[in-house]
Amino acid sequence: MCLFPARPVLRPERLTPTAWARPPEPPRSGRPRLWLARVEDLLGAVTPLAGTLLDSRERARAAALHRVADRDGYRVAHVCLRMLLGAYLGVEPSDVTLVRQSCPVCRAPHGRPDVPGVPLCFSVSRTDGFCLLAFADTAVGADIERLPASDVVSALTATLHPREAAELAVCPPDRRPAAFARVWTRKEAYLKGLGTGLGRDLRFDHLGASAHGPRRVPGWSIDDVAVGRGCAAAVAVAEQ
Repeated sequence: MCLFPARPVLRPERLTPTAWARPPEPPRSGRPRLWLARVEDLLGAVTPLAGTLLDSRERARAAALHRVADRDGYRVAHVCLRMLLGAYLGVEPSDVTLVRQSCPVCRAPHGRPDVPGVPLCFSVSRTDGFCLLAFADTAVGADIERLPASDVVSALTATLHPREAAELAVCPPDRRPAAFARVWTRKEAYLKGLGTGLGRDLRFDHLGASAHGPRRVPGWSIDDVAVGRGCAAAVAVAEQ
């Protein structure tokens, strides 16, 4: 039985090389603007820009990734982020200063990403082949994941809230990877919105595995995001 009314699944806009040619409509009223980038579609347009748009830390981070697919995904995600931030803020993408806020758990500088002095919040997530970008006028977190293999589900279920683990245990085996991905993306989106990331114990928060939508969390609006077969995604936005 579903304890809460089903929330509508949000649908992102597909990101193309022309999306930032004109200023996109800004987010407002605590609702996110979501963009889905397919790496294969954007790689040709992004590659010539990466050397000039990305700062030294971003270039070093991309170069340190071992898999070509990870390097390509990182460059697409961060070039697209800078292009969209530049369009939203009316500045050159290369002039956008990206920093990290302090983590609420340990105070180290690996909390939410931020542009200092700007009332625009954003979050970026990537998985093989896709990137999800979220923008909001309050704190926001987004996550996208490929559906995991059964052995990954088995290994990680015990790290979740006990009620979530119980929900997965009664889920038919063929539906368990999708259910696990719903839990994981909801949880990671929420924790990224908080600024803690996975530094916060995954057992603390019960977001649920139900296909009817995540459980309510006081002070936050959490929604599933439709990103196509083989993936799951979610976004969390702090309520005003």
